[in-house]
Amino acid sequence: MSVKLLLVCSIACYPLIGSAQGYAGLGTQVSGFSNPDRSQALKFPHDHGAHPDFRVEWWYLTANLKGTDGREYGVQWTLFRSALSAGNPDGWSNPQIWMGHAGVTTPEDHHFDERLARGGIGQAGVATQPFTAWIDNWELTSPDETLNNLTVTSSSESFAYDLSMSANGPLVLHGDNGYSVKSANGQASHYYSQPHYEVTGVLALADRSVEVSGQGWLDREWSSQPLEEDQSGWNWFSLSFESGDKLMGFILRSENGDFTSGTWIDADGHAAPLQPGAFQAAPLDYALVEDRTIPVEWQITLHEKQISVTIQPVNRQSWMGTLFPYWEGPVTISGSHTGRGYLEMTGYE
Repeated sequence: MSVKLLLVCSIACYPLIGSAQGYAGLGTQVSGFSNPDRSQALKFPHDHGAHPDFRVEWWYLTANLKGTDGREYGVQWTLFRSALSAGNPDGWSNPQIWMGHAGVTTPEDHHFDERLARGGIGQAGVATQPFTAWIDNWELTSPDETLNNLTVTSSSESFAYDLSMSANGPLVLHGDNGYSVKSANGQASHYYSQPHYEVTGVLALADRSVEVSGQGWLDREWSSQPLEEDQSGWNWFSLSFESGDKLMGFILRSENGDFTSGTWIDADGHAAPLQPGAFQAAPLDYALVEDRTIPVEWQITLHEKQISVTIQPVNRQSWMGTLFPYWEGPVTISGSHTGRGYLEMTGYE
């Protein structure tokens, strides 16, 4: 039996990851792991690296790009870590499971690929000096220990990209200095972003290779139970306005009432957390995607910043048909503000 097949069997049999709630069963309780601590200040470059005593973690990059051919593109690169138990010993006793997702979206097509790996044997991981996150030959790297300048590479049978990113603004700590509350009962994660990347590089598809440029956004998050048991999934928006301002907002869906939160980021990089409920998102239109009815067009409102915008997908069929499927794709922004962004929706399984 191959290593990857063994990994899939472990995932399918383990309730932490095999839950119907989507990736990692984020609303289930498992003992033996660390929990986010509001009093624990984030420290860099340490927190750019892995946190193996927490159950789940991700390095999540999205980019809105335009090619020299005048076409719009979206790119995703994500490395997920999930632990069967706390700790990070070397070798086959390592309890860390890694999963990589990569995607490229055009108005006509959505391409994706997936990698599965285990920790302890060099197949996947994250180092901080210099910063490197990898799974197989997919890499997110920096020449030093910061995230200020990154290179990201990925390849599959239908696409490949090699992109360079340079940050022109500071890191953003969400919530209370990086302590991000996810429910009325206080479930939380440690969460920060680098939303200020300028991106250049080359994107290859089956029928063409094109130089691209645009904006990128990296999310970093780790926790052990960030959701309530009855929260079935989330809708997450990262929006970059032509004014230079940015908005991150999310809805955590529950039959007992949705929980919303977010962060407003001024053009100068100053960030301020939103009060629960201030970020409002209402679906405007739906699409049938892989036999699922998905809300792909949204009205976003943030009264305190006079935001009233419509979010429309570049491609309504941006479905990541991975082991734990979800919708992920670039969007356009119109209304009181204009711009581009990314939308992720989980739990529509």
